[in-house]
Amino acid sequence: MTYSEWCENNIGYKTITTYWQDLCIAERFGHKAIRDTVDRAIKFDGDYKSLVELCMVLNHKIWFTYEKDLELGKLYDELWNKMRSYLTSTLKGEQLKYYYETTD
Repeated sequence: MTYSEWCENNIGYKTITTYWQDLCIAERFGHKAIRDTVDRAIKFDGDYKSLVELCMVLNHKIWFTYEKDLELGKLYDELWNKMRSYLTSTLKGEQLKYYYETTD
């Protein structure tokens, strides 16, 4: 089952990005590559819906990795907290409402 299928089947969300796949590829190259992937997404992706999805992907990555690789899970937790903080302090109005409705 793909991540997109998992999201649709389990939380009723239809993915709009390739962030899950991007992070899976980055995992093969280590923690620095994961950080770089997230940093590039924040820097270059001006679409708030995509960034909300990245936040959700980071949260799901915590779930999927912490039992198998505690250090990787900790990294994803750190990145998720950073992203969550960024979005909740940056988004306003309908965009912030979208964040909370999507990640709830």
